[in-house]
Amino acid sequence: MDSFEKLKAVSEHMGLEPTGEQTYTQPSLPNTHQVAACGAVIKKDPVQSKLGRSIGELGVSNAVVSGGKTIPLLKTMMTTACERNCFYCPFRAGRNSFRRQTFKPDEMAKTFMQIHKAGKVEGLFLSSGIIKGSVTTQDKIIETAEILRNKYRFRGYIHLKVMPGVEKDQVRRSMELATRLSVNLEAPNDKRLAMLAPKKQFVEELVRPLQWIDEIRRNELPQRSWNGRWASSVTQFVVGAVGESDLELLSTSEMMIKRYKLQRVYFSSFHPIKDTPFEHLPAQDLMRQHRLYQSSFLFRDYGYDLEEMPFDQTGNLPLGEDPKIAWAKHNLSDNPAEINTADRQLLLRIPGIGPKGADKIMQARTRGSISDVNHLKKLGVVTKRLEPYVLLNGRRPEKQLRLF
Repeated sequence: MDSFEKLKAVSEHMGLEPTGEQTYTQPSLPNTHQVAACGAVIKKDPVQSKLGRSIGELGVSNAVVSGGKTIPLLKTMMTTACERNCFYCPFRAGRNSFRRQTFKPDEMAKTFMQIHKAGKVEGLFLSSGIIKGSVTTQDKIIETAEILRNKYRFRGYIHLKVMPGVEKDQVRRSMELATRLSVNLEAPNDKRLAMLAPKKQFVEELVRPLQWIDEIRRNELPQRSWNGRWASSVTQFVVGAVGESDLELLSTSEMMIKRYKLQRVYFSSFHPIKDTPFEHLPAQDLMRQHRLYQSSFLFRDYGYDLEEMPFDQTGNLPLGEDPKIAWAKHNLSDNPAEINTADRQLLLRIPGIGPKGADKIMQARTRGSISDVNHLKKLGVVTKRLEPYVLLNGRRPEKQLRLF
């Protein structure tokens, strides 16, 4: 089997790999997109490549990376063989329902560059199953990135997976070579992880690399980095397989974002895989994943605290309501915010106003008061969502609209 046939075989299973997840951008949309752990919403591209194979078949997807840029990204693995036995994973040890594929570092780098030179990819997402231990596996991931950066002088986007239980020097070297790293916690605490992936250690193998990334970023200069900057970092959770609550997931998410400066937290709704211990468990509702993402963004970009989330008695978010709207109904319905005097923190808590909208409102206020809903629309604010929760010069927007 040649390298491209191996890429195709790997691609068939990458949608199930825990470094990416199925999601959608709005509740009304079907589950037709993937989100890679690089922060990318990706959609299969059926266009035939010059290499004679479908781009989607090779694992190439359109990806939105940091800054909103869309790039074609190769999402693949060094090997689909693994000695770990995570109960949900298609690559777990002992699962024999598919043929395993393995690349050598120079083979992976050469194959990627062939696709890159054909103009079909601009970046690489590289993960792996674990064979001969995490240290040996991480060395192969690092060697592949070194070949790309040093031999082929590739200066594009590289996202590297950090294996559980690696050494600090390997984390540092990965940070020097990558644009982004992912260390997937998979569960919110050690109790849940033992139920999900019994051979993994929550603190020693998963949290510790995130600590090292933060320490290196704070205390060391990226002098040997390929672009003079340290790689960003993300993590991911498997949602709904072992009975964890949203409160558990978001407690850990908030802590990781604030303590270790993660770029983003990902949530992957569990769906059963044939020939695994969890094959008979029900798939998790994708709306739950959607609410978790919304709440995570409120922590990262809007300054919310965990205590402000609308958890029910079981520690879960209501599936039928946006958590930001739920907060606004409770706090602003009877005490609406005055658009012309609210500080940035309060503006960010008004439905329809994001960070850019809040900044534009504050800038517009320096030129005069905002008394017209149409003025807010010109600033990019979704006025329909905010109308029940704000005042414009002391008046409700609904009353003002009757004047026009």
